[in-house]
Amino acid sequence: MNASLTSPLGLTTSNFPTDLWNDSCALDELEYAIACGAVGATTNPSIVLGVLKKELGAWRGTIQRIFDENRTWGEERIAWKLIEEMGLKGAQLLLPVFEKNGGRCGRLSMQTNPCNYRDTAKLVEQAVHFDALAPNVQVKIPVTEAGIPALEEATYRGVTINATVCFTLPQAIAVAEAIERGLKRRAQEGKSCDIHPACTIMVGRLDDWIKIAAKKDGIALTPGCADWAGVAVMKKAYAVFKERGYRARLLSAAYRSHLHWSQFIGGDIILTIPHEWQVLFNGSKVPVVERMSQPVEPRIIDELYGLVPDFRRAYDENGLAIDEFNAYGATARTLRGFCDHYHELLAIVRDVMIPNPDKK
Repeated sequence: MNASLTSPLGLTTSNFPTDLWNDSCALDELEYAIACGAVGATTNPSIVLGVLKKELGAWRGTIQRIFDENRTWGEERIAWKLIEEMGLKGAQLLLPVFEKNGGRCGRLSMQTNPCNYRDTAKLVEQAVHFDALAPNVQVKIPVTEAGIPALEEATYRGVTINATVCFTLPQAIAVAEAIERGLKRRAQEGKSCDIHPACTIMVGRLDDWIKIAAKKDGIALTPGCADWAGVAVMKKAYAVFKERGYRARLLSAAYRSHLHWSQFIGGDIILTIPHEWQVLFNGSKVPVVERMSQPVEPRIIDELYGLVPDFRRAYDENGLAIDEFNAYGATARTLRGFCDHYHELLAIVRDVMIPNPDKK
């Protein structure tokens, strides 16, 4: 039976230009997603950490093999080799989709080192390296002050990028403009511009931050109001991207409720959905109808805009300058979390390389 014809997610991908990605490189989860119509997947050190926590026994031998084959490598190089191998297994599963769709779909999105968020040169260097691993690898670069020039340069070098650690309209526009500059430079040199960049908006993480910011400021929002913050920013960004003809495609990430799926059905965007949310959505009774063109209720926008300054900063085109991206609350929280997860991943690799003699 074709799952794409029997599940809400499959109907989303069958009837609309809305694409589904799997927000993980775990092979069983990716296989489930592909059966529901998924045409892409993503990975990063945090995702790989999650896979190892669930399936360390299945990957311990791979870590040991990498260690044995590279006797002078430290834990960081071994960890990145593991991340690449895990991601490339997913890329191989998606390759038929990639070849069938001429590169628009079928990509595995692989994230650069989150600890390099301040270093443009290192971000570009790793992006170029990832790009060479497989034809259908897409590279995540954070939307930080150093990330914006890295996005332009990587695009100029022909890398298909996916901007990440992005929460606001100002960040999304900065990404789109950086990509356009990179493509313009390629065109001026007669190079192909047939690449398919994406710009993630981490809608759920913006919701999280708006709730925290409101609580810190002693603001009591109407229950459920903050759950629309990310949806509002995504819908406004989508209208701006369409109006200006930006070639980057928007991507919704960081799911917290069905709004982050149902409100974007019908848009020419990507939904990168964690496995557990896919299962919930497929078991839901939420009607699969076009909602991308439906505006967020004005009363919700007015309340958030009037009471929460950080929503205004996220919603207004000029709400943040590029040199303010790193310090924006959602950005700082996410960067800290990604860096913490990266170091936790290194610790797991270290435990395989150097077994703890104090443990049984």
